Amino acid sequence: MQPRGRHGAALFRGGTRLGGMALETSQPKQTSQAGQPKKWDERLRAGGYKVTPQRQLVLEAIGRLDHATPEKILAEVQQTARGVNLSTIYRALDVLDEVGLVTHHHLHDGVPTYHLASDSGHVHLVCQDCGSVSQVRLEAIKPLITALDEGQGFETDVAHLTVFGRCSQCREKQQDNA
Repeated sequence: MQPRGRHGAALFRGGTRLGGMALETSQPKQTSQAGQPKKWDERLRAGGYKVTPQRQLVLEAIGRLDHATPEKILAEVQQTARGVNLSTIYRALDVLDEVGLVTHHHLHDGVPTYHLASDSGHVHLVCQDCGSVSQVRLEAIKPLITALDEGQGFETDVAHLTVFGRCSQCREKQQDNA
């Protein structure tokens, strides 16, 4: 697949040139199927995309924010690059999601929430009262996965699993008010 839009900034050792400023970066790492480290820029190029400062800033913002909406990512990116707009964020997120660097879930009212794909391996717990989001490791739902497989022959894909309910703080408030 060919890169979309007109992108491409000069890269140099240790960072990216952005608006005449050098931006020092850490390289978020992924692991290849053979277990060898694979850098994020290699993933983009392997997918046919260019490495751009905007994609790099979005990826770094997601790493700092953890579960973040595009609007929160925009606010974080604009602390470094004020000229970036929301459509740029969405385009970068589409590419980063396509090459497997980020993943998204729809946790609140259908709004996508993004996190690094390397941080997957958990289930989201969303409180329907206060809106808090927490996570548990996949091992917590292993009995459910096994029961669905053995009882129904159903192979589960829990990569996008979100469980809605009530958090412990809201449950305590409800019991105190009863």
